Amino acid sequence: MGTYLNRTPSSAGNEKTWTVSLWVKRASITSTSAQFLFASDTNYSDYVYCRFMGTENTGKEDELQVVLAEPNGRTANVTTNKKFRDPSSWYHIVVRCDTTQSTSTDRLRVYVNGSQETSLRDNSQLNQNDDNMNWNSNVPQVIGAQLSSGTSERFQNGYITNFVNIDGQSLAPTSFGETDSTTGEWKPKAGLSGLTFGTNGFWQKYESAGNLGLDSSGNSNTYTVNNAGTGAQAVDTASNNFATINPVAQSRFSNQGTISLGNLKYDGAANDRGWGFCSMGVTKGKWYWEIKATATDRLMIGVGYQSVLDFGGTFFGNNPSKAFSILSYNGNLYYDGTNTSYGPAFVANDIMMVALDMDNYLCWFGKNGTWSNNATQTQIENSTATYDATTKMGTKQNINNGDFVFPFITAQENANTGAGIFNFGNPPFTISSGNADANGHGNFEYAVPSGYYSLCTKNINSYG
Repeated sequence: MGTYLNRTPSSAGNEKTWTVSLWVKRASITSTSAQFLFASDTNYSDYVYCRFMGTENTGKEDELQVVLAEPNGRTANVTTNKKFRDPSSWYHIVVRCDTTQSTSTDRLRVYVNGSQETSLRDNSQLNQNDDNMNWNSNVPQVIGAQLSSGTSERFQNGYITNFVNIDGQSLAPTSFGETDSTTGEWKPKAGLSGLTFGTNGFWQKYESAGNLGLDSSGNSNTYTVNNAGTGAQAVDTASNNFATINPVAQSRFSNQGTISLGNLKYDGAANDRGWGFCSMGVTKGKWYWEIKATATDRLMIGVGYQSVLDFGGTFFGNNPSKAFSILSYNGNLYYDGTNTSYGPAFVANDIMMVALDMDNYLCWFGKNGTWSNNATQTQIENSTATYDATTKMGTKQNINNGDFVFPFITAQENANTGAGIFNFGNPPFTISSGNADANGHGNFEYAVPSGYYSLCTKNINSYG
């Protein structure tokens, strides 16, 4: 069962007029079942839900749909023509309901990243002054799933942050977000001062790991958190977007392997020979990340060009390979159809380190706090090309032709397995020490070399 939050208000608020604002980063797209962002209890004929549709909705996969149902049988349905298939970006979704409006199309409006969705597959509306849809009512209100007969189902697979419910007002997206003056991108407002939340209104920041449902509006409308395991809270937010594995960037193998844990874990079971690519590539700057090994028969971690995805065979069987990687069971460096000794083997629960210097086209690997091939932290920080991987290979052709370079993971054997969990500064597993980069971003097991940064938008905007 997935993680979700729920609360049953003690009394009803305003069911005619309300606003929901949330930020979501999808992890799974074109799923079998629809993925619900929020919903009221569907045991009744009157309900509300907002969801990304799945393959069960033939031809409508990944479209955003908001439905309001009245007990008299009338239904409002706003469904976008647009499909939301970017698993690397945050979407700001605002749902405005105000059935008091005389203009029918103003009664239910949906906005994404500050702009109203006007290209709609469906746009049916309620009658003026209809209510009793059970949002802001005293029935279960759910975030991240749909409730049906007391059982959670159809979870949202991804990240949600800054969930705001306004009871009694229909507000524009500018109440919650704004355009960044430097990047031109839509971003969350730093605060929500001046907002009135209403009886059943709330503001969930998800900043308290021990109480993710905490209400920061002042209303004390805190939600109950269900099925929150290790890593339920992430530092990956709409204000600072961290790298993940990109499920859209797939190899030409039919057996891709599986991606999970918010697109941070790659599992290559027996006969899975696909490759996992990071969602953020770089051409300059210095970058650090870690990978926790979980199955190491043939786990390989490294860096590569996106063009390696075009290979029909294993990357290391090609020359040039467009990638290089360390193989778990022997620690050897694989590239350009060959391999050479480099570092120690690694086993399950080892944490591997990678330091990538794109300013000087150097790369180092390490394990459990010790850098391989006799490299030192000082050499890495000073860009000393002595014990790095590119010097070991005798070439920098894999990372110095101007193409974007990505963190890379694979399990390259037919009969063996390989699995690992990326930590780009947003670990889905417990970190025992906690080390940030020089900008204070990220959370790592081992010390980040001076001058190296986690792969997130705030750092890439400055150094990438």
